[in-house]
Amino acid sequence: MTTPNVYVAMAADPVHPGHINVISEAAKFGDVTVGLLTDEAIASYKRLTYLTYDQRKAVVESMRQVMRVIPQRTLDYTPNLRLLRPAIVVHGDDWRTGVQVRVRERVIETLREWGGRLVEIPYTSGVSSTSLHQTLKSRGTTPEVRLRQLRRLLQTKPLVRLLEVHNGLTGLIADRLRIDHERGYHEFDGMWSSSFTDATMRGKPDNEVVDFSARITQVNEVLEVTTKPILFDANTGGPPEHLALTVRSLERLGVSGLMIEDKVGLKHNSLLGSDYRQAQESIETFALKIHAATHARLTQDFLVLARIESLILGSGVDDAVERAQAYIDAGADGIMIHSRERTAAEILCFCEHYRRLGYSKPLIVAPSSYSSVHERELESAGARIVVYANQMLRAAYPAMVRVARSILVHGRAFDCESDCLPLDEAVRLIPT
Repeated sequence: MTTPNVYVAMAADPVHPGHINVISEAAKFGDVTVGLLTDEAIASYKRLTYLTYDQRKAVVESMRQVMRVIPQRTLDYTPNLRLLRPAIVVHGDDWRTGVQVRVRERVIETLREWGGRLVEIPYTSGVSSTSLHQTLKSRGTTPEVRLRQLRRLLQTKPLVRLLEVHNGLTGLIADRLRIDHERGYHEFDGMWSSSFTDATMRGKPDNEVVDFSARITQVNEVLEVTTKPILFDANTGGPPEHLALTVRSLERLGVSGLMIEDKVGLKHNSLLGSDYRQAQESIETFALKIHAATHARLTQDFLVLARIESLILGSGVDDAVERAQAYIDAGADGIMIHSRERTAAEILCFCEHYRRLGYSKPLIVAPSSYSSVHERELESAGARIVVYANQMLRAAYPAMVRVARSILVHGRAFDCESDCLPLDEAVRLIPT
């Protein structure tokens, strides 16, 4: 008599008693095949895995009751089920509500095609991968783990979302905030350390007047209270010799990468446009700067990204495309294209040209002035990272002015209480 083929799908990040119980129960029905969700499949509906696919596969394969492990590349079981046609699918009964309800329905529908059945095992209370991951997260992270996260995100997610942070409090918002979504939840994947907001927070102009040591202090404040990756806006990067030191310092801290822009001379904020005279570095000179940065890093996990200012300075899409080719040839790990137009038309035009070049290096955009464009449109155009580069500070300033004005007008603080975080919540905001 042929032993039934039993299919169990799981993320196993990390393996816990609930997984072991499901596999043990599944083994009572026949030979167990585990469909191990790939990093991409998991990232489609929840947080990035703590362990890589290969690490999780090695753990699951070591279980004596598992006959084999195959990748499950989507949250939907259907492709693997039709390939294997198992007699039985075993799963915990905790998926009858929440994001996996439709997945469960699809499993039942597919099994009917050959008379298979679903067996549901009572949920092992008190333990889950999500809760374990949150426990690990609450204990912090290491520079090595954080450093490689952004590259891993680019390997597993179609679009990576970064939020500007300028102190520990904004870092906590980027690190913790999430909203429920029909496919799991939405959250920010990482953080952006902006030269503009860092300078503005200090009451200084965005012209590199804030030195690197001061900016590193701000980054450290964020790193101390967060676990997500952070990308550093390094302005022009300075002389190649200084840039090499910057790379080593950031890499040692666990920063995932830096962005350098191809301007020359005293740097002014790009969105000022023609209000200030700004010049673009020659392609050859900037390529040497990229080369210096990539050769200074100790690991390939640290990303060196090049920001092209051609659209900002009116040099056009063709010039931007030429520079993109040259910068990638020089070793850049990705390209950021910037614009101060109110619509995304020229950004989307560049995206189309960039896609035709056939590069696999990620394209980064920052929809500050063209904020009406939706992430879906940018993703469809080929963008891989969307940076919300200044919204947190821009939101804070008018709120603080409104409160300060109310106090002056009314001669008391009571009238602005509705604009403030309740005092009891404020004192409990940061756990002691």
